[in-house]
Amino acid sequence: MRIFPAIDIQGGRCVRLRRGDFLDSTVFSDDPVDVAVMWEKEGARHLHVVDLDGARTGELHHLDLVRRIAETVSIPVQFGGGLRSEAALASISATRVQRVIIGTNALLDQAFLDAALAGWGERLVVAVDASDGYVSTHGWREKTGMTAQTFARHLAEMGVREIIYTDISRDGMLGGINIRATENLAREAPGVQIIASGGLSALNDLRALKLLEPLGVTGVIAGRALYEAAFTLQEALAVLDGSET
Repeated sequence: MRIFPAIDIQGGRCVRLRRGDFLDSTVFSDDPVDVAVMWEKEGARHLHVVDLDGARTGELHHLDLVRRIAETVSIPVQFGGGLRSEAALASISATRVQRVIIGTNALLDQAFLDAALAGWGERLVVAVDASDGYVSTHGWREKTGMTAQTFARHLAEMGVREIIYTDISRDGMLGGINIRATENLAREAPGVQIIASGGLSALNDLRALKLLEPLGVTGVIAGRALYEAAFTLQEALAVLDGSET
């Protein structure tokens, strides 16, 4: 199972939000590139980078920073935030970013989802961000009438092979991963790999997620828990690799 240290960019800085509230952020570094280098040195095998300003406005704001991160580290970078057009995807394809994450327009624009799948294939990841079980869009600010499970089934039928599932109410709160909802989503979308997100707080969360690996839960995004030293990256890797003593 993979762990993705998160680098969320707002105003050019590395921050963490609480429940996706753009007005409730904690700044952890003024230089996201330095943060990426730090995580690689600590043993990260993947990075999860998000343009929060892009997620809010629907347009890329920090393409240069994202490019620099992908060029500076040697580990794979997945990126999302503001990718709502084919032009935006083309901009990312010109960088060393290896995987792209789409959310809002994966739900609202079928033609865009088709084009993204055609262009990125298995390197496309779709964000399923849920509030009270219903998908939210536009940087988590607008709740739709579609349940996360229905959306996941649709994505599986379309040929999407990987989903990031986030329980918005838990994101950045250190209250624990929503294990039950993650399990239910995995059961609704067989054949799709699930990356769990939102609320990671302790190694026991990782141990619980590890038990869901046979269902296709193959990754987890770590943000505030790593930045506030609830556990170390090496401790997390030991749990997920099955090598903790």
